[in-house]
Amino acid sequence: MSELGEKKQVKASVETIAPPAVAPSSVTSSAAPSSSLSAASPKSVASGTSISTHFNGGVAGSGKAKTGRKPRVESKLAESMPSAMISENLTASLKAALERGRPAPEAGFKIFAGNAHPQLARDIAKCLDQPLGALVNTRFANGESWCAINESIRGADVFIVQPTCAPVNDTVMELLIMCDAFRRASARRIVPIIPYFGYARQDKKVRPREPITAKLVADLISYSGADRIFAIDLHAGQIQGFFNMPVDHLPAQPIIAEYLIKNGIYDSGVTVVSPDVGGVGRATHLAERLGADLAIVAKRRPEPGKVKIIDVIGDVEDQVCVLIDDMIDSAGTFCAAANELADRGAREIYGCATHPVLSGDAVRRIADSAIKELIVTDTIPIPPERMISKITVLSVAEVCAQAILRIHHDDSVSTMFESF
Repeated sequence: MSELGEKKQVKASVETIAPPAVAPSSVTSSAAPSSSLSAASPKSVASGTSISTHFNGGVAGSGKAKTGRKPRVESKLAESMPSAMISENLTASLKAALERGRPAPEAGFKIFAGNAHPQLARDIAKCLDQPLGALVNTRFANGESWCAINESIRGADVFIVQPTCAPVNDTVMELLIMCDAFRRASARRIVPIIPYFGYARQDKKVRPREPITAKLVADLISYSGADRIFAIDLHAGQIQGFFNMPVDHLPAQPIIAEYLIKNGIYDSGVTVVSPDVGGVGRATHLAERLGADLAIVAKRRPEPGKVKIIDVIGDVEDQVCVLIDDMIDSAGTFCAAANELADRGAREIYGCATHPVLSGDAVRRIADSAIKELIVTDTIPIPPERMISKITVLSVAEVCAQAILRIHHDDSVSTMFESF
């Protein structure tokens, strides 16, 4: 075949497959529907470029729209929630929020309880005037945990109330399994409410070849499907950085300070005492709220399980002393500090802690110590057989309830205590 004949055949082939030219206005208009081929310029069609581009996924620059989770429904609250921490005002603000046209709870968010602290979950649900979600959480004969969600949670914000308290390994594993179940059930957002975070004291390596278990647990919760975390008084603030997600971390000092003020324990004549050097920051915050002085107990551990008080920095003689810590576990350090304050002439001694772990002989030590009253919160359930007359339990249910509303509506959580 001659060279002229070959050129005519190629030109005929191109004209056969090329679509008709499109006006420039249709190319620039985003409203007019058109195919990938018709949206291309005549020049690109003639060169064959638009045809190959279409078959490989569409014209360049016109990729598919990204799909993601459902857009948030804007809060219908007429105004932001009050930030006062006083219980009466907080309860009133919760009721007011429910009456101002907040979206129906069953359509917006749901609260579920693990086996660690079902009473706290019921108290939170009562503050929000809605029932707990339908969830079965049990074990197989061989000890494996298993759960089943008995209602639709598709597109809802799910809040799981589960402090990882004793038995710690069981409650942690149960939380992971629940998060996985909610993720596979298409929850819009999964938020574990962890008032007490177990393994928090293993947040660094003290000796070589030790694990950092707090980071490990944070990774497990992240990988299980959680989207953000709500916690109260973490043992160390840097644990927030162990999570690869937002962490809403609130202190319990405002709740404790409110109780002390109502009982006249504030201002001059009161000294807030840190039982060790590591808790000075916590004690300083409480002292500022109470308008009180500050003292520090310096101690050392000659051997595991034993505490020796070296000195008390600050004036405690004839003072009402308030010992403050984030948790009371075996109560050895706490009670030793209280007895030392009594020996140095303290008039009255009150103990305060957020998390009443109370393991081993802790209750007996507290009963035999110089502590007049131990004020704790219900981040961890205390069995009835371990309750004594010295222990006063304050509820964090209203704080958790307001935090849930604020998280659900994407409002600020940290401002809850600003006006206290």
